Amino acid sequence: MKFGVFYELQLPRPWTERSELDLYEQCLEQIEIADRAGYDYVWAVEHHFLEEYSHCSAPEVFLGAASQRTSRIRLGHGVIQLPTNHPVRVAEKVSTLDLLSRGRVEFGMGEGATLLELEPFGQPVDEKREVFEEAVKAVMPMFADGRTEFRGKYFDVPERNVLPKPVQKPHPPLWLACSRVETAEQAARWGFGSLGFAFVEAEKAREWVERYYDAYCTAFEPLADYEPNPNVAMVAGFMCAETDEIARERAAGWTFFAYMLGYYARFGSIEPGVDIWEKYLAWRESPQAQVILENGLVGSPATIRARLRDYRAAHIDQIILLVQAGRTLHPHICESLELFASEVMPEFTADDPDHQAWKAERLGLGVRL
Repeated sequence: MKFGVFYELQLPRPWTERSELDLYEQCLEQIEIADRAGYDYVWAVEHHFLEEYSHCSAPEVFLGAASQRTSRIRLGHGVIQLPTNHPVRVAEKVSTLDLLSRGRVEFGMGEGATLLELEPFGQPVDEKREVFEEAVKAVMPMFADGRTEFRGKYFDVPERNVLPKPVQKPHPPLWLACSRVETAEQAARWGFGSLGFAFVEAEKAREWVERYYDAYCTAFEPLADYEPNPNVAMVAGFMCAETDEIARERAAGWTFFAYMLGYYARFGSIEPGVDIWEKYLAWRESPQAQVILENGLVGSPATIRARLRDYRAAHIDQIILLVQAGRTLHPHICESLELFASEVMPEFTADDPDHQAWKAERLGLGVRL
């Protein structure tokens, strides 16, 4: 099993002049710790205009900074919004980051979600799937050597040599953002890894994995000529501490992530003057919030190890830990990352021949992956 860390760059009000500066500096320090401690991936989102929920609108810059402060951890776009980015710029940004990191980029893609994000870029929400699919077809040839052109409904690119080219050949691994199991099935049909941005318990995760690999093996139909990436990753709320009680207390704010997802889905934006944190505190006591908290990887090393065994049995390829959320304190995040790496990860990062054999069988291969 692989382990990643996940960043929305959340910043609840009140804000000061240093709030965003401190946030970025602290998150980069956390990524340095993750790199030294042996975590496999760091994932950064792309969102626009989502106050308090995500202040990460230029992930290629954030990950570019991380590339110079790390040596081994893979740098994941989780994800680039294709409808709000021209395919040429996408290829240029991904390739540049791959060069800066000496071939450590993971290329996650998504459609974008709401009118709040898409409208300022002139993208109708009801056409975002069509735009996404056309963008994939346009961008993939741009990673290859030589010139390429694309003529479509949404993008018209005359023959050009898009530069630079990535270190990884033919391109960095491909992923799709998935908030529903049906989207994970679509990712499989296209040959993308599934980035499961949904909080699901281990038994539900097993269903995601089964449906993903069933679709991959029976209905594979890529959008373009690219290397498939059969993988299932899932995000989990996270806090590791010496005791379950300390972990729950320190992680109390991470359900802010789930609350804000629902808030923006319902209301579209935060109205001026609304104290969103107060609204969140009221919701945090609800049964729904408690279920979400219980489903997270929150607790002592022993508690988290027990829960991870269930995810390993479900054949999840990667667990992505939501380390920075709400008002979780930077020292607690750093301590949690180090404790998890020393007391939990060794059991799950060792070679796992059972998982390799299971995956090889599902993919119809007779050799180890």
